[in-house]
Amino acid sequence: MSNTPHDIYEDFPGEAEKIHALKAADTHFARILDEYHEVNRQVHRAETMVEPVDQLAEVEMRKKRAALKDELARMLAKA
Repeated sequence: MSNTPHDIYEDFPGEAEKIHALKAADTHFARILDEYHEVNRQVHRAETMVEPVDQLAEVEMRKKRAALKDELARMLAKA
């Protein structure tokens, strides 16, 4: 498995301005974005063994990160 952080700006190239605008204007988007960053940090720390977790917990964190990313993508597409 890759231990490269999934930075939201790398995952949505060319959308940085839209991300910043939505974060400032939409509290729900900002909350989801903050949650994505936190879960992403946890996944990265688990993958790099800084804060190891069992395999099931790591898989669940990845699923949560993917769900948050999907929600962010939907919100970006609507904006």
